Amino acid sequence: MSELSYVSFMKIDIVSDTVCPWCFIGKRKLEEALAQRPDMDVEITWRPFQLHPDMPLEGADRKEFIAQKFGSHERAKELYANVKMAGDAVDIPFNFDKIERSPNTLDSHRLLRWSETAGCQDAIAEILFRRFFIDGEDLGDRSILIAAATEAGMDHELVSELLENDADLETVRQEDQMARQMGVSGVPFFIIDDKYALSGAQDPAAFLAAFDQVEADKAKENK
Repeated sequence: MSELSYVSFMKIDIVSDTVCPWCFIGKRKLEEALAQRPDMDVEITWRPFQLHPDMPLEGADRKEFIAQKFGSHERAKELYANVKMAGDAVDIPFNFDKIERSPNTLDSHRLLRWSETAGCQDAIAEILFRRFFIDGEDLGDRSILIAAATEAGMDHELVSELLENDADLETVRQEDQMARQMGVSGVPFFIIDDKYALSGAQDPAAFLAAFDQVEADKAKENK
C-alpha cells in the first residue's frame, strides 16, 4: 500500500467499442482497481471508437466476418478461446457461439452518448456488453438498443425518436476520428486525469500505479 494520501477525485475516459471483448475485460479490471480505492470519487466517461468503421449499417454474418478478419474459422476459434479464458478469469461468461451478427456500432455509441446525460452511462456500457457477448443480441438492431435503454431506466420513447432522427451521428463519427488523431489504434484505451494513458485490458496493478502517479504529481503541484 502506498503511503500517498490518495486523491479524492479521478477522471477516467475509456475509449472503447461495444463489440470489443477486451473492453469488457478491461472494464472488469478497472473495477477491481477502483474497489481498492473505495474513498476515491471517480468520473468515468465512455468514448466512441469503431473497430470496424467500414462495417455495413446492416451488419454482417458473424461467422463469415470473423473468418475473413482472422483468416479462417479455425484461427478465429483459437483466438476467441483465448479471449474466453481471459473472460473466465474476471467472471465474464463469454458466449461467442451465440452471436449471429457482427453489427455496425454507430447506433450503440450514440446510445452511450445519450446515457451520459441520463446519468447511467456505465450501466448502459455494462448492459450492451452483456447483451452482445453473453446474450448474443444484435447491437445493430435498434429495438435491442431501445430495450437496453429501458433496462437502464432511460426514456425509451425519447431514445427511439433520437435513433430515428440520426441525432448525434456525425458527432460520434467525429469523436471516433479524434481518438484516431490522438494516436488511438486499438481499444480499450484509458485516459486517466487527462494525463496518463493505459492501452489494453491492463491488470488492476497498472491502474493503481497510474492513480499513484496522478497523486504524486498533484502533491508536487501543491508544494
